[in-house]
Amino acid sequence: MNRGAIALAILGTGEYAPARRVSSASLDERLGKTPGWSERLTGVAERGVAGADETVITMGAAAARRAVEKAGISVSDLDAIIAVGSIPAQAIPCTAVLLQRELGLGTSGVAAFDINATCLGFLAALDVVSAAIHIGRFRRVLIVASEKPSCCLDWKDAGTSALFGDGAGAAVIGAAGPGRELLATHFQTFSEAADLCRVRAGGTLLHPAADLDAFLGGTTFEMSGPPLYRMAAQVMPGFLAQLLEQAGVTADGIDVWVPHQASGKGQQHMQAALGLPAQRFAHTLSTHGNQVAASLPVALHRSISSGQIQHGMTLALIGTGAGLSLGGAILRY
Repeated sequence: MNRGAIALAILGTGEYAPARRVSSASLDERLGKTPGWSERLTGVAERGVAGADETVITMGAAAARRAVEKAGISVSDLDAIIAVGSIPAQAIPCTAVLLQRELGLGTSGVAAFDINATCLGFLAALDVVSAAIHIGRFRRVLIVASEKPSCCLDWKDAGTSALFGDGAGAAVIGAAGPGRELLATHFQTFSEAADLCRVRAGGTLLHPAADLDAFLGGTTFEMSGPPLYRMAAQVMPGFLAQLLEQAGVTADGIDVWVPHQASGKGQQHMQAALGLPAQRFAHTLSTHGNQVAASLPVALHRSISSGQIQHGMTLALIGTGAGLSLGGAILRY
């Protein structure tokens, strides 16, 4: 049963894609794989790889400006800026602070803070924003997801280097009248899988002053794909059932499913489990790769821009993240 919808709207979305494109065919050649191997494994044909001058700040700000413009407002109309992503620009201050400055709001006082829920960052931020809008704390909030996983990949590891892509997505969320509302959000975490997807360095557990070699070894992304996939496949059906029940809708009542673009195999499994055709899903994996926290807002943006998502439709935004965590939101666009 629907626990109570919250009136809000996605006022505008935006994307930034790196100029440089890397094909899976070129990775096959470099890794000594047969032609087509990487794409068959991951579902990715090509992806953007950011250059040295394309940081999570510059990419995020570019996507943010486009979202704000699409919303028909200016950056000075924002009440808050929330940055989401797996790896921040630096430890302190948070990425949202640096984004605020990049957007020309350095003297504005606009609230700026980060939410780190890895691939589910956009959904976690949407959940927080919806509550703040509901109580009147905020009216318009900018959520920015900017990721540069290429900087922590082992490019000799075919399974991960062929999957991930850089880029940024952003959305302006605001108060709305009847008919545009968030029906439900739902999150679960199964921390027994915490070691299956991780970057160990970057925090206090591994410090370069204590052991430089250990620190450098921990800066590379590590993923145990098969056990992670098996666990996600096991818990996802029950999770989706709870999300749909909370929203008071059925799977067939969702007009467009917008999943985190985790992998080709994962998307195929979800479509088969729901018994729905591919055209009911947003797809960016083949051309963008897994963009971590940016995957969801980029897929959302491209589906809105292409006309796949139109006003009045019911959407499901769902995904998995390191943890193992699952998250979902159902809303009327």
